[in-house]
Amino acid sequence: MSEPRVRAEETGTRPLRARRALLRRLADVVSLPASRINVFERSVVGDLLVDVLRTAATDERRRVAERLAPLGELPDALKRLLLRDEPEVARPLLEECAALSDADLIGCARDAGLEHRLMMAARRGLSEVVAEALFNWAEEAVIAAVLRNDTARLPQSAVESVIALSRNAPALCALILRRPELRPSGAYVMFWWCGAEERRIILQRFAVSREVMQSSVEDVFALAAEEGWSDPVARKALQFIERRQRNRAAVAKSPYADLEAAVAAAGAGGLTRELVAEIGYLSGIKPLTSAKIMGDAGGEPLAILCKATGLARRDLAALWRAMRRPETTADGAEHPDWRRVQIIYEMLAVDRAQTVLRYWNWSLSSALTPTLLRAIREGEEALIDEYSAPERAALLALAENFGR
Repeated sequence: MSEPRVRAEETGTRPLRARRALLRRLADVVSLPASRINVFERSVVGDLLVDVLRTAATDERRRVAERLAPLGELPDALKRLLLRDEPEVARPLLEECAALSDADLIGCARDAGLEHRLMMAARRGLSEVVAEALFNWAEEAVIAAVLRNDTARLPQSAVESVIALSRNAPALCALILRRPELRPSGAYVMFWWCGAEERRIILQRFAVSREVMQSSVEDVFALAAEEGWSDPVARKALQFIERRQRNRAAVAKSPYADLEAAVAAAGAGGLTRELVAEIGYLSGIKPLTSAKIMGDAGGEPLAILCKATGLARRDLAALWRAMRRPETTADGAEHPDWRRVQIIYEMLAVDRAQTVLRYWNWSLSSALTPTLLRAIREGEEALIDEYSAPERAALLALAENFGR
């Protein structure tokens, strides 16, 4: 049938009224239950509705989107059109529509804009694959919205990407700490750039005991000793698990009688590079780990070192002075930084402090290889072993030390 001719004076309200009515009727047909319309019929109606919608006003498109949002099934072409429309049109579908697949959402995230991704981030029941896709844009506002979404599920790869981004986006630290997907390895490396409150939360939540590990591998220490500790992989793992923190062998080679004597020397004369390294050796950690602890602006790692090694509060105070950190304010009151460090020292159990300290030492030093050092210096994350937690931790924690 040929299209009817329309005189110029008839191009006013009558055809527009017809179009609006047509939009409503087609939307009604698409919304019919499966008992009334089959999938092929729905698809044909959807194609026709898409053609009419493309020239409809924004308000009309929005009303159609609101009409279709409650449906459990929608024609693909119709979904694609509405999801990529203006944010106010796409909103009902992005926030409510159960007919959207992960592929629909990822396609929208790719082809639409920031506002669409923000709406998608707050969507109930957001899946792991969609969350990871949203994180690919590294948009802080979108990532924050996903982290606030308690119904979203995050894969570990997405959690790791947020941890890396949080180094330059401090607001993300508190949000990722709320997530049940965060693991101790991520929390321990985040500790280095978190604020005081986030550090306290990390220590309360993630400073775990090694008691179960110790009881499970107790007989393995004797086996490793019989082999002369020749297996480096077993040796590093057992060093992490063992109960003793201080390095007894280092005392025999040290110019100081024990760790307390080295700390007293630091308190009296200040810290030097050699003394920082010596305190590290006596504490059972590498000089790099010791230097990272002594150079930390917040001071909490110092409390962890002292508690893990059995140093007394007077030794903590000596090291605090050696680091040239204030104990009092200008009006004579106790300095808040010094008070906070003492609280951390008191709240931590020795075993839990050792877990944190040993994880830092494991990740900051034992994982360092020429390849990893190159990755840290050049920012080449592809060079690291994707399955190695300590390598990933070292890359993040030490990047600032190499000018990244």
